[in-house]
Amino acid sequence: MKIYSFVFVLISSLFILASCDNDVLVKPSAMLRLDYPKPEYRIVETGCPYNFAMNENATMMKKKACGINIYYPNMKATLYLTYQDVRNNNLDSLMQDAQKLAYDHTIKANSIPAYPFVNPDSKAYGMFYPINGNAATQAEFYVTDSINHFLNGALYFDAKPNFDSIYPAVVYLREDIRKLMETIIWK
Repeated sequence: MKIYSFVFVLISSLFILASCDNDVLVKPSAMLRLDYPKPEYRIVETGCPYNFAMNENATMMKKKACGINIYYPNMKATLYLTYQDVRNNNLDSLMQDAQKLAYDHTIKANSIPAYPFVNPDSKAYGMFYPINGNAATQAEFYVTDSINHFLNGALYFDAKPNFDSIYPAVVYLREDIRKLMETIIWK
């Protein structure tokens, strides 16, 4: 019985040693590559007190009270725009509400930097909040002329938030938001 055990151990050891002769091949790291079409912008007529440049790869759906949804079918994302009149000195409360909407995501977000936006030529002033992390929205913003008009927006994806997976689309769409803010025209 001891001889059989010895022979079994010896043969098993030979197989293990023979299999160790193969070189280990380390596979290089790879990143997912997602290419989106180069954005081409055109000024859209909204029928509301504001117009802006929109990516031609998106579709615009008008909602009630001059709200607009900009849908990106390739990324399954929607930019929700809400328009409100500035009246009776309510600009402070409108800005506070927009900031609250952005900072409500601090529970899931890794960071929410705030970037001021100022364009005196078009009388557009606002704030851009890129939201980093697995939050429900990936960007919030508002833009106003400080007298008559206030527009705020939020970017949502039609998927469970996974920031690593949607990051390339987030970067692409944040640029569209910046373009919208830069090209807004008040009527």
